[in-house]
Amino acid sequence: MRNRRGVNWKLESAPWAAGKARTAVLGQLGKWRYRLAPGTVTAVETVATLLVEAAVVDGGARVSVHLSDQDGQACILALSHQAGLTPGHASGGDDVLHQITAVSGVTGCGTDTGPDGRRIWAVVDLG
Repeated sequence: MRNRRGVNWKLESAPWAAGKARTAVLGQLGKWRYRLAPGTVTAVETVATLLVEAAVVDGGARVSVHLSDQDGQACILALSHQAGLTPGHASGGDDVLHQITAVSGVTGCGTDTGPDGRRIWAVVDLG
């Protein structure tokens, strides 16, 4: 994460985690002095919700949310912390990626599986 700001939060893998993530992400973007238009706020909230809900479905004990920014864009990533997932594991992975790409302002998204669980991410234009 060279040349960009970043922060992360660890949350219990629970239905309420998406709400906490939305609040944390928007709060941090405000601390970084982004003045978001109402449509951009909605996009960030929607993306954070979809990412965290997908990570919760994986069934790990916790979820972490990572936020970074660069050049007027934010990257939001959710990690399921479900060790032992097989590569390509996706609890509705393709469906959630389609939902994310349908959100106005999303410039990219993806998912992969590593030794620590599934990572699912999206980049949102903040301008």
